[in-house]
Amino acid sequence: MSNAKGDRRERELVNKLDEAGFAVMRAPASGSATERELPDALAGNGGDFYAIEAKSSAGDPIYLTGEEVEALVYFSQNFGAKPRIGVRFDREDWYFFHPADLYTTDGGNYRVKKETALSEGTDFDELTGHSSQARLDDVGE
Repeated sequence: MSNAKGDRRERELVNKLDEAGFAVMRAPASGSATERELPDALAGNGGDFYAIEAKSSAGDPIYLTGEEVEALVYFSQNFGAKPRIGVRFDREDWYFFHPADLYTTDGGNYRVKKETALSEGTDFDELTGHSSQARLDDVGE
């Protein structure tokens, strides 16, 4: 993913979180401008607080280094936030994973495939508490 596209996707996520009622900030130049490892975004709504590492891809699997994930978990624990990996594939919405739920490669890195994101990821509405529950009795009506 190009830096421009990654930056655009991060801003998109920050704007969506803001619209969903979260106080949110994007870490400026996270991962490059500072020696401290910062998440891409911090978001909170008074009840839930998230430190989010955001990644996007045209369709290829998304990979994260072990160091990226460890830094997110470390920051989250010290800050008091829930660590989340946010992934977005082209023509799809954002999906979120707790780092412990990611596939670990033999080399100690992490991977998210598009089909895994769509089938197992937490969608944006669920993350932000705006999902609605459908009962089986109601589905047939």
